Amino acid sequence: ALLYKPIDRVTRSTLVLHDLLKHTPADHPDYPLLQDALRISQNFLSSINEDIDPRRTAVTTPKGETRQLVKDGFLVELSEGSRKLRHVFLFTDVLLCAKLKKTAVGKHQQYDCKWYVPLADLVFPSPEESEHCPQVHVIPDHELEDMKMKISAIKSEVQKEKANKGQSRAIERLKKKMFENEFWLLLNSPAIPFRIHNRNGKSYLFLLSSDYERSEWREAIQRLQKKDLQAFVLSSVELQVLTGSCFKLRTVHNIPVTSNKDDDESPGLYGFLHVIVHSAKGFKQSANLYCTLEVDSFGYFVSKAKTRVFRDTTEPQWNEVREGASLQKSMSCALHHLQIRGFGGHQVGMTAGLAWGCVPTEITDHLSPQLDPQAVQTKNWHMDVIEMNGIKVEFSMKFTSRDMSLKRTPSKKQTGVFGVKISVVTKRERSKVPYIVRQCIEEVEKRGIEEVGIYRISGVATDIQALKAVFDANNKDILVMLSDMDINAIAGTLKLYFRELPEPLLTDRLYPAFMEGIALSDPAAKENCMMHLLRSLPDPNLITFLFLLEHLKR
Repeated sequence: ALLYKPIDRVTRSTLVLHDLLKHTPADHPDYPLLQDALRISQNFLSSINEDIDPRRTAVTTPKGETRQLVKDGFLVELSEGSRKLRHVFLFTDVLLCAKLKKTAVGKHQQYDCKWYVPLADLVFPSPEESEHCPQVHVIPDHELEDMKMKISAIKSEVQKEKANKGQSRAIERLKKKMFENEFWLLLNSPAIPFRIHNRNGKSYLFLLSSDYERSEWREAIQRLQKKDLQAFVLSSVELQVLTGSCFKLRTVHNIPVTSNKDDDESPGLYGFLHVIVHSAKGFKQSANLYCTLEVDSFGYFVSKAKTRVFRDTTEPQWNEVREGASLQKSMSCALHHLQIRGFGGHQVGMTAGLAWGCVPTEITDHLSPQLDPQAVQTKNWHMDVIEMNGIKVEFSMKFTSRDMSLKRTPSKKQTGVFGVKISVVTKRERSKVPYIVRQCIEEVEKRGIEEVGIYRISGVATDIQALKAVFDANNKDILVMLSDMDINAIAGTLKLYFRELPEPLLTDRLYPAFMEGIALSDPAAKENCMMHLLRSLPDPNLITFLFLLEHLKR
């Protein structure tokens, strides 16, 4: 990574020079100087590309043929009912699945081949077959979130120890614990099936973190299969030579966990990133197009939001706001890039990713422009257009810091329900629980209980604002509108209602006491304290809180 940094700097400078030239008039005195600088940079990059010897990524078979490494990476394989981390190598004519052997300290590390499939014998199942994986045990979201919180807490402890110049043994112990937790997360988070068949009968199943990663592997294999490939069986000597070359040829050296990263990484941004996806232009054929927003903070992407599908078009006009793709406090929460890509990807570090895909399988190339943290942190919307392979995507973004997002501003109006005290609303409605809470919960329980990511995946902001306006106006069409609305928008409206209350449901007055109560270590004392505090809440707050708890429990 360090050796590559100077090259990366020249690459970025070349892009900057290219943009500068584009915006500099031809009669400007700097124009010829910029042309010279761009030519020198491009020549330098070209010479590096020419100097890279393809033999460094190839192995010669005992028969004298050259077998090139095309792609490699760590994937989770479901083998005999349990998840195993494998290093998968895609060569020009074979896919090889290996694991790193445990070796004594100081001894040369080697791979152990678990299986291989010649590409001529490799087939993909139909979409229905590949999605149907009844044997996959999916870890509940709350367990994964708990683990992320544990990792964050350990990270904070490591930073504290370093700041206090703590013992290196204590720091190493914390780092080891952090690695174990991250490794558990790496094994148990992926849930997207990627199945491959060998024509001779055997089937293999990987679990991946994002659609983009799956399509990337599939497309790389399919590109190679277009060549005239022959089926073969490797002899034990050939397999030994091929497996032995993997250690030398591999391009991915470390397991994608953040504890493998440098300690001096930037502190990152904590808060909410709001994104508007305006439009995309340049598709040559009509397709059903949509865009997804994915956030990566633990070495893989998690889908946060998805636009509507624009059907049979080459110029989708989404203009959708995605509210609060939360940048969670975690190991490497720095917002370094905005990735516009076909579904997201596999990177260590915190990136927000926009992706577009055609339904059901066509994916475009991904885009990786540099993101300026200063531009993101402005209070205003920052608009940008990025382009690759003739496709332009227009989007805007705005970052709200965590501190700002927690501030509550009471509404000046006494009509409506948003921003109005809960006691005022319940008194006006002559009810114990606000109508908006009852209706949203009823709708979520009717058709959102089985929805993956309910209350986590954002709804479309325009839909949420439309529902907010209808509830504020007490419009008679509320029920019809709710039944037609996307369920994530309804969940988002309920969250927005609680977020816009002039004070939290547990009240400003009692909040510090609740925090002290939850921190008590004695279970009996904790229960007594919490029950006493709950009984101290005003009736509308208490009854609404219990109503919400029952719903979340269901």
